[in-house]
Amino acid sequence: MSAVTDILTYTLENKIALVHMDDGKANALSDAMISALLGALDRAEKEASAMILLGRPGRFCAGFDLKVMMSGVDAATGLLSRGSELLLRLYDAKVPLVIACSGHALAGGALVVLAGDTRIGASGDFRIGLNEVGIGMPVPVLAMELARSRLLPTELTKATLQARIYGPDEAMRAGYLDAVAAPDDLLARAKEEATRLAGLSIGAYRATKTRLRRETIAYIKEKFDEDVKNLLSIG
Repeated sequence: MSAVTDILTYTLENKIALVHMDDGKANALSDAMISALLGALDRAEKEASAMILLGRPGRFCAGFDLKVMMSGVDAATGLLSRGSELLLRLYDAKVPLVIACSGHALAGGALVVLAGDTRIGASGDFRIGLNEVGIGMPVPVLAMELARSRLLPTELTKATLQARIYGPDEAMRAGYLDAVAAPDDLLARAKEEATRLAGLSIGAYRATKTRLRRETIAYIKEKFDEDVKNLLSIG
């Protein structure tokens, strides 16, 4: 059972939802990509026991669509709002979420990685990280709190304030990834992990995830509007 669009493929296999992003470019978080991902997550939460999110070879996700972000305050605010909804939905997904990071994942792309329950990255000359300060933008509260919840405390300052960008092995040591696999083995490893997580009690999994992440989610939502206003005024 599958569904295909120009930018995303959804396949259900043995109760595992495989969601494959591929816009033919860098998999930017455009309005269309965000809508497609939210739709895929809605479907997975209804019919699957776990979900895998995979990017195109060499390019996992480039973050928010810069054309939209540069087109005006209203457009940027709208995209950030929808992107925040997506990231928090992924972080709080009702089914186990395995990220198969197939390549570069910068800024918002790194946040998609951080939102997963298990994150497996492809080995290679790929860059993963939050480059906001490096391009003259403060790290948003949403990004800071997702980083705080997943990265090693000893890496948090480097990864956020100092805009440190990591290769896959370094990203694993920092906490962006849980494992690194050869590109040809990435999907198989992700399926193996998704199958393992799908075997857990979904009720217990969901309740435990809520206990683990609800304070972070509540804080991000509380600060979101004010933070976006401040970010765009600085920009």
